[in-house]
Parts: sequence; C-alpha cells; structure tokens
Amino acid sequence: MRMSLDERVRSSVAALLHATGESQTDLAAALGVSQAQVSRRQSGTAAWSLADCDAVAAHYGIDVLELLAGPTRASEALPAQRRRGHARHVSTARAAAAGGGGAR
Repeated sequence: MRMSLDERVRSSVAALLHATGESQTDLAAALGVSQAQVSRRQSGTAAWSLADCDAVAAHYGIDVLELLAGPTRASEALPAQRRRGHARHVSTARAAAAGGGGAR
C-alpha cells in the first residue's frame, strides 16, 4: 500500500527529528512557528504546506524533493554533521588520530 504525500512528509519529518535528536520544539523554533503547530502537522490535523516543506528541507540541509520522497530518502540525504551523535564520533576520531584514544 502506497503512502499519501501527506503521510510521506509526516514520516520524513519524524525520521529527520529522530535522526538528528531534535524535538518538535527545536523544529518549531527553526521554522518560526509554535510547537503546537508542528504537532498538529505531524498528527495530520493540519497539513504541511509546500512552503513549510521547503523550510523543513532547508533546515535539515536536504533538497525538498528528498523530503517529499519519504523517510528513507530524507534520512539518507541528511548531512552527516546533522546526525545525532556526530559531534561525539568526530571528537572520538580526532582524539584517536592524535593518539589520545582508541584501542591499542
């Protein structure tokens, strides 16, 4: 069964929130709307407009078409530096490269 476009956008936003560790409040602040507005859009009681989709995609650093394509495509397009835990992995890798960490 195919997802509707509305369902794909909601699923994509949910996947991006999860992948980045952001909350609806974080996304709302970035979009300049209230958390309640994001919640209504995510629950399906209000729709994500095309302008909203463009703003969400820009916030996550992906193309709007990747957002519209669904959660898998949106998540795969998410830049590595936006992913949850990326900073921790980078600092661990840098420490290991400097000789300050890692298994010996």
